[in-house]
Amino acid sequence: DIDGVGHKYHLELVLEDVLDKDSTVNCTAEILYHLGNKNIAPDVQFTIEGELKNTDEADNIFYNRIKSLEKELVAENIPDNHGNISPEMEPVRLLAWVASGYVIWQNSTENTKFQLAQIKHVKQVKRSDEYLEFDFMILLHEMVSQEIIPWQMTVLWHPQHGVQVTR
Repeated sequence: DIDGVGHKYHLELVLEDVLDKDSTVNCTAEILYHLGNKNIAPDVQFTIEGELKNTDEADNIFYNRIKSLEKELVAENIPDNHGNISPEMEPVRLLAWVASGYVIWQNSTENTKFQLAQIKHVKQVKRSDEYLEFDFMILLHEMVSQEIIPWQMTVLWHPQHGVQVTR
């Protein structure tokens, strides 16, 4: 407890590579939840010991596939109601998962535990520059209250510049 400021937590954890379950790295983090103001995202400082698998090749394959589509990508219910994800939609799910991490961080309190449940709808937005843009309607599962929260987010992505949630 930090008087008048908030609650600070020190964590030591192991991160598992989502693409290579055998690859792990150690991580330490300090998280400060501010008192009383739910509009302030927690402050997070972290250190990672080691590196996770390089995804450049898979990122570039996905990027080039989406850039070469004749019509913008549109998809619904990823995963479907039985938990299935087609292999060509897995990179879309991973992109939404990374972007939803930003939304979750910005809206977390000590009393919440959000998790991406489903991409309800995704639509690629046509752009004239090198970035890919997607409008997502995602469903976040708030594990404490068991509430399912619909969330709209717009995401820019380029393999060399990373993910940016713009709205």
